[in-house]
Amino acid sequence: MASPMSAGDFLAALTNEGVRVTQVGDWREHNRNHKGPWGPVHGVMIHHTVTSGTEETVAICRDGFEGLPGPLCHGVIAKDGGVHLVGYGRANHAGLGDDDVLRAVIAERALPPDNEANTDGNRAFYGFECENLGDGEDPWPEAQLDAIARAAAAVCRHHGWTERSVIGHLEWQPGKVDPRGFTMAAMRERIHERLK
Repeated sequence: MASPMSAGDFLAALTNEGVRVTQVGDWREHNRNHKGPWGPVHGVMIHHTVTSGTEETVAICRDGFEGLPGPLCHGVIAKDGGVHLVGYGRANHAGLGDDDVLRAVIAERALPPDNEANTDGNRAFYGFECENLGDGEDPWPEAQLDAIARAAAAVCRHHGWTERSVIGHLEWQPGKVDPRGFTMAAMRERIHERLK
């Protein structure tokens, strides 16, 4: 269990991990905190956006859309490996997921199947949306995969977590498929190597 780091510490953690950061508008104060608490935090969740084009993707993730107001994550990870910070605090990214999965993340052990949607994930996870069509064919450039690993490792390093605190949306909420195009096992291995 951990309190979320400050926005300044989040920015510093990413920068110290070698992440190329773009700060978008009032990202430090842009959140959904009026809808409920953010924290204690327990992990990092990785998503794909089902969009193409960085500018449009960042705008959608910052502002949201009808029925799902933004921010939709804390950072958008573009194809070129840049991370665009769009919000900080509670964000509409994780939704309801499986309490057994959350317990496994907290204990940093193997994840059980996600077969329930009974627990607020927006409260418990940092979220990164990754620019990709999510069709299993849109490529994941090495620069982007490296940035995903660096961003997740930055958060884990700050909190003293291992790579087991990083999950995909598909491991949290039944019916979700993201991120599609790489495995979370392979991504966790990348994160593990960075944290050594």
